[in-house]
Amino acid sequence: MVRVPKAIEQQLRVSRSISDSPPNHYILKIQLFSQLTKNNIETYTSSNFEAGGYKWKLVLHPNGNKNKDITDHISLYLLMAEANSLGKGWEIRAFFRLFLLDQNRDSYLTLQDTSENGRRFHGMKLESGYDKFMPLTTFKDPANGYLVNDTCVFGAEVYVCREKLTGKGESLSMIKDPISYKNTWRIDNFSGLTEDCVDSKPFIAADRKWKIQLYPWGKGSGVDSYVSLYLTLAEPENLLPASKIYAEFTLRILDQVNRNHYFGTANYWFSASNSTCGWPRFVSRAYFNMSTAGLLLKNICLVEAEVKVHGVANAL
Repeated sequence: MVRVPKAIEQQLRVSRSISDSPPNHYILKIQLFSQLTKNNIETYTSSNFEAGGYKWKLVLHPNGNKNKDITDHISLYLLMAEANSLGKGWEIRAFFRLFLLDQNRDSYLTLQDTSENGRRFHGMKLESGYDKFMPLTTFKDPANGYLVNDTCVFGAEVYVCREKLTGKGESLSMIKDPISYKNTWRIDNFSGLTEDCVDSKPFIAADRKWKIQLYPWGKGSGVDSYVSLYLTLAEPENLLPASKIYAEFTLRILDQVNRNHYFGTANYWFSASNSTCGWPRFVSRAYFNMSTAGLLLKNICLVEAEVKVHGVANAL
């Protein structure tokens, strides 16, 4: 039976064992280990590896973590990588084992925390592990098999047991009796419009700013032959990435002669990334320019938006 060094046994809440199986998630092999010290490398951080749906790194202090006044032990830690991509308020608990190969016996010494809930990682604590992973005297003694021909092998296994992540849930609030908001936009000198797209002034509906967008010469599949018409959020950049607004809306070009208004109705989930909805072929230019249609009278066009918000979803 292989004896675990006594100095390691004295660490609290640490389970020590011997495994014949290599680590499942990552192996770090270091050749010419002594050159780390000779080249003043106090910390070596591995490349990223993936486990439990997250990115991690191994962090090795070959002569101890000087920031914690460790000088006579190897310090070894697990570091969470790319944590900025998780946003704010996240917390992860993980069980992990750190490995060191005994090359004489072809087995691995493993250290694992024995706490029931695993180690806690969050925005203010990205690293966890062992300040005193192994005494340097024990590590460097060839009889122990950990450093042979100036070569050693570390490893890691990581198992995520609990997650609390911002953006992993949402709250949908439906509105029982939604209010209908109307806004009319008067466009004078329509034939004199030179821009590809013209916007109405922003208007408020259900505590959000909206605009009507009109393309006099069409957009997309409606170019040249149609007038295109859209409803859009006026300030989509102010909407949180996970937020959505479910709205029913009607856009009308008002018939100023017969009150036979030309309209389209739709339901749409508006968001920061999908802030616009409408019709590239709202009305043909031929019909729009007919004097009997009443949509363009004395070179004036009246466009109306009616918006009714039925629900709002936000991240938990």
